[in-house]
Amino acid sequence: MRRASWSIFALAVLPLAAQDVRFETPEVRVIEATISPGQRSAPHQHATNRVMIYLDDGQMTLTHSGGEVEELRWKAGDVRWSPSGGLHTSDNTGSTTYRIVELELKNGPGALPSSPLDPVRVDPRRYEVEFENPQVRVLRARYGPHEAGAIHEHILNRVTVFLTGQHMKVTAPDGKAVELNGKAGDVRLGGPARHQEENLSPLPFEVIAVELKR
Repeated sequence: MRRASWSIFALAVLPLAAQDVRFETPEVRVIEATISPGQRSAPHQHATNRVMIYLDDGQMTLTHSGGEVEELRWKAGDVRWSPSGGLHTSDNTGSTTYRIVELELKNGPGALPSSPLDPVRVDPRRYEVEFENPQVRVLRARYGPHEAGAIHEHILNRVTVFLTGQHMKVTAPDGKAVELNGKAGDVRLGGPARHQEENLSPLPFEVIAVELKR
């Protein structure tokens, strides 16, 4: 079994993933990491739980300070829970560059208030729960070409990550409508809202929404 070396020299010379802090709030910090083939991180640890959203196919080897090795593989659009952990290195062991949107959670355990217009309740064909725990509920929404969904309500703050391009019409209960555009990989912060959404594009639309419990 391979064992890790945690020397100061290694810490200084190993390349780091390119990291772009998309935004930070009292509840969450959102980072996009871009990792090239063969790139290995310096030894590091994650002090907070994270939600990982993978924008590209990829594979990674994690080597922990005790010598344990984990092999990870994922597909573009996968979402995973990553609990806080100890010292380790990560290696891109594939042949392509990949991007990962990482949500570092600063909110503590909370609750999801009940709503009769919860999107999973009123529009289960388009909204599904990827996973849920005391800190987050992670939803995946899919709209077909030129498809309109049911009116629904978001009660919590949420981080949305577009897996495809977006051209949507969003209509509020008072009838006011706006058109929104975005590209695959865009990351946005949303607050409480009640609306209906319609995909104006001839292509399907897919998004991940991470609701931040409080």
